Amino acid sequence: MTNLNDSDFHLPYNPALIPRVKELRKNMTLAEKKLWYGYLRTFKFRVLRQRAIAHFIVDFYCPSLKLVIEIDGDSHFTDEGKAYDEARTQKLAGYGLSIVRFTNQQVLCDFESVCESIQRLIPPSPP
Repeated sequence: MTNLNDSDFHLPYNPALIPRVKELRKNMTLAEKKLWYGYLRTFKFRVLRQRAIAHFIVDFYCPSLKLVIEIDGDSHFTDEGKAYDEARTQKLAGYGLSIVRFTNQQVLCDFESVCESIQRLIPPSPP
């Protein structure tokens, strides 16, 4: 088995998503803004906002930890939204990524716990 360095690890990317990625970066939700400016922007590892991976756009991606952080709004709690999220999570996990989800409500009302949860995802011997 080959040991890949971060620089050797490339996720599939759809360049057609670039305009939508740029739009989402400019128009982050209140919860995304709070998590980005209040914690992730100065996180110990580089975090990317609104990152295109395959044919998805994830809210936040930390390449060093191979971690996707999703902030879910109301649309994620419908039957259709849940099914889409489940399929999406399986696909992303197939690339060796870990996915953690928080609701808008958790980020806005229990911010410290959200940050602590993300902090606990850093392995004892980080890359």
